[in-house]
Amino acid sequence: MSDSESTPAARPSSPRSLASGQPVVTMIGGGQLARMTHQAAIALGQTLRVLSGGEDEPAAQVTPDVVLGSHTDLDALRRAAEGSHALTFDHEHVPTEHLDMLVSEGVNVQPPPRALVYAQDKLEMRHKLRELGAPVPEFAEVTWAEDVVKFGAEHGWPVVIKAVRGGYDGRGVWMVDDADDAEAIVAKQLDAGAPLMVEQKVEMTRELSAMVARSPFGQGATWPVVETVQRNGQCAVVIAPAPGLSDELAGEAESLALRIAAELGVVGSMAVELFETPEGRLVVNELAMRPHNSGHWTMDGARTSQFEQHLRAVLDYPLGDTSSTAPVTVMGNVLGAPEAPQMSMDERVHHLMARMPDARIHLYGKGERKDRKIGHVNIVGGVGSLDDADYVATVRERAERAAHWLSHAEWTDGWDEHGE
Repeated sequence: MSDSESTPAARPSSPRSLASGQPVVTMIGGGQLARMTHQAAIALGQTLRVLSGGEDEPAAQVTPDVVLGSHTDLDALRRAAEGSHALTFDHEHVPTEHLDMLVSEGVNVQPPPRALVYAQDKLEMRHKLRELGAPVPEFAEVTWAEDVVKFGAEHGWPVVIKAVRGGYDGRGVWMVDDADDAEAIVAKQLDAGAPLMVEQKVEMTRELSAMVARSPFGQGATWPVVETVQRNGQCAVVIAPAPGLSDELAGEAESLALRIAAELGVVGSMAVELFETPEGRLVVNELAMRPHNSGHWTMDGARTSQFEQHLRAVLDYPLGDTSSTAPVTVMGNVLGAPEAPQMSMDERVHHLMARMPDARIHLYGKGERKDRKIGHVNIVGGVGSLDDADYVATVRERAERAAHWLSHAEWTDGWDEHGE
């Protein structure tokens, strides 16, 4: 689905001085998102420069254009931005005051700082979304434990306490059942200097994600809404499209995500993480203004991946076709085992390729440790229907089996790779 907002009659020309013929995009952060964006840049003939904290970070291992430095260091940001045609992010943690300075110096920062702040600061995000009329849970700022106690008395227990800044994959989020729990958590976190907020615990049937992209010209595009399966606060599985989601609710989610992107002035790929309630309503959980884990399936299951689309968007190219290439694609995250297997990853890949030649393997070049995201596997479904629960379950089981094998070196169905 594509959409364009009201725009000037004539498309503005983007000034481009391209000595090498193709643009250079700087991405702040050397993680797996930058690594996969680099893959997309190669296909487009572009250069992805990364500002990386170390030579061993996932993107720094593969791109030849690396600037070593911290994302909190303005001089390092300047060095990374020099000569690039756009500066973008694989995480949201760059100080916005630094980005404002770069913008004042003529750097094309995308998404712009005025938008990025809503992905950095959960309290600002909640206030802004409520102002826009988007569905959000009730919330309040926390300055001492009594704020949580009062909120729980008014809105009911349990409640959710969140760190206003930082936190991901379940970190910086606490489910609180009563005043005693609230007192302990709030005291510890505020003493550590972490600003907090509290919000209602949303009763939900499942979590969804609406991935969209938007260009500076105002073109928008959406991928099919997906179901995300969380385990211990981490995304473990993504099913694309979300099974059993009505066309009406899917359209509502896509339209909501496009509206949020437009209202906030987002440029690039963005994920709007959602709760689906038992009554069939949507509630916004989080925003991520960058490529996102819930969009990794697009590398193999969509005509344009979220990584290519992000590059298109930040460079103000026309956006790509976001339609699915199969009735269903399932992504399984490869999460580190409690102890790394003795079998090498190379041998695990060998056995997976032998048993499941259609498995699309994406590894990030990261060391193995418990629950760390070290890769993902996509299984693109063959002939079938999203309405067929057995078909969807089969594709999902294969994706989870492949991901578990890569992380644990054991088959969930008991299969013996050596035939013994």
